[in-house]
Amino acid sequence: MNMREFSGVVDLSSHTLRYYEKIGLLKNVQRNASGHRVYTQKDLDWVSFIKRLKETGMPLENILQYAALREKGVTTTSQRQQLLEQHQQRLKIHIQQQQQHLLALEEKIHLYKDGKVR
Repeated sequence: MNMREFSGVVDLSSHTLRYYEKIGLLKNVQRNASGHRVYTQKDLDWVSFIKRLKETGMPLENILQYAALREKGVTTTSQRQQLLEQHQQRLKIHIQQQQQHLLALEEKIHLYKDGKVR
């Protein structure tokens, strides 16, 4: 896949993809004879995972840390697992807080519907 196609599939701008390369988050992107980037399924899987981490609130610094460990190979699996478990715990707390906010909002809306708030 070329840059335009890949950008569309992963729903990230070409600027963002180049930035990810610049900071070392996206490495070893293949290039064709003309020097244009050629993305593979491996790149797609990795960028999809990066997006999931970002969308769940993992800071870019932690994603970079995870990527650096990933690049070192299987000797870092326990460290990567620990990073993901820490993020999982933060995410669970965030979801719980959001559920509490939603409940409070629903209660307030219910008061309006019942005419108890003016």
